[in-house]
Amino acid sequence: MASGSNMAAVIPHAKAHPFEIGPAPVWTPGPDEILVKNEAVAINPVDGNLQYMAFYPLNYPTILGQDVAGVVVAVGPGVTRFKVGDRVIGHATSMTSGRQQDGGFQLYTTLQTNMVSPIPTSMAYEDAVVLPLGLSTAAAGLFQKQFLNLQLPHEPAREPTGKTLLVWGGSSSVGSNAIQLAVAAGYEVITTASAHNFDYVKKLGASQAFDYNSPTVHEDLLNAFKSKTLAGVMDCIGAPAWATCVDVALKTAGNKFVATTKRGFPDPPEGVILQAVFGLTIKDDETGKAMYEDFLPKALESGSYKPAPEPLVAGQGLESVQAAVDLHRAGVSARKIVVKL
Repeated sequence: MASGSNMAAVIPHAKAHPFEIGPAPVWTPGPDEILVKNEAVAINPVDGNLQYMAFYPLNYPTILGQDVAGVVVAVGPGVTRFKVGDRVIGHATSMTSGRQQDGGFQLYTTLQTNMVSPIPTSMAYEDAVVLPLGLSTAAAGLFQKQFLNLQLPHEPAREPTGKTLLVWGGSSSVGSNAIQLAVAAGYEVITTASAHNFDYVKKLGASQAFDYNSPTVHEDLLNAFKSKTLAGVMDCIGAPAWATCVDVALKTAGNKFVATTKRGFPDPPEGVILQAVFGLTIKDDETGKAMYEDFLPKALESGSYKPAPEPLVAGQGLESVQAAVDLHRAGVSARKIVVKL
């Protein structure tokens, strides 16, 4: 069992600010769980939204945090995939489980084994920790049967399918993963981003990039897809993208399905499906295992899959988490805010 004591950044009640740093139990992992001593955590939009807006029912006091990287210090009954000492990343599940032990913003977190991947010994924790939530969300949209239902990624990458995916917001955390996952699954990717991020998204595998701030982006995308077969659309931004994404789907041959990371959209026109994804749902179907067990470990080891966006380390220790969440809410481009523990 883990040695040492646990500390956590806790929200005692709805909309409490700042986090309260205090002692917490050193948890005992159950079946299909491991306990990780966190070396780094990453900040996601949902963390600030859960704290400031209380838009989602949580059990208070609560421990937020989705992305963790660290060392396995205990394994639950029957767990054979991991052993004490393994270096891992994982998608923490407290948002849906309601359990404090499953939150990321603490020194020790329990993780579901199908939402955990080992990382290479050469990969820094602060680099690797940018992945989990972005990866899970992109995977939900691309591969779950109720969404785009694309064929799964593979290492090495699958043969080209002849189909093209539109990723709106390719330099975002979800977009950075969607591009790489789709390419590994055999799909061409056309994306949108700010012009200064074109090189970035092309290095991740996009074949073409268009400036989503351009007044002609709608027309440019329709022209780009004229001779393409649409694999579907992954919208990583929300409201500004919906109308264009839906119109591209409507007017392009292929899979007329738009997966979006945001809710509150208007009804799409007949013939197009527009549906919001939720990354944590992949823990409850075969997609979680397909990503974190079957694909990601090999792809990280070979170097074909890049942890992206790059980390922006915003401090050290749990006392830095609040400033990091606030920094994220102020806005960040093609970077992911990380705190080392």
